[in-house]
Amino acid sequence: MFEALFSTDTGIAALLLRLTLGLVIFPHGAQKLLGWYGGYGWNGTMGFFSSMGIPRVFGAAAILTESVGALLLVAGAGTRLVALAIGVTMLVAALKVHRNVGFFMNWGGTLKGEGYEYHILVVGMVIALLVLGGGAFSVDGLIAARLR
Repeated sequence: MFEALFSTDTGIAALLLRLTLGLVIFPHGAQKLLGWYGGYGWNGTMGFFSSMGIPRVFGAAAILTESVGALLLVAGAGTRLVALAIGVTMLVAALKVHRNVGFFMNWGGTLKGEGYEYHILVVGMVIALLVLGGGAFSVDGLIAARLR
């Protein structure tokens, strides 16, 4: 079972996917966890999630997924589990926050929020990582080799 979880395609495509996804997700997590990049930090984000009716445990999971999980993804450590967590987080965000705005991002600044097109792209990347694993230069690849 663990071998299947950590096994990975050794190609460059999965490496590029996980690096891109991890590096794009991390700033969002850093906003929520640390208040970096104009974010509200842990307390502010948890307060916002609470106002939306999101239970604390799920709010904490989202913050940790986007911050610590993104770093794990960059390292290729637990790629499938982290990618799945990111995918679930994006689906919840799309359905709970962005669905009512529509498909498109708010490029013109005329909408009340952002659409869900970004979330669909992330979910597509997640699905690819679920199939491929961490790819070249991943901690998962090292673990899989030891399990064999």
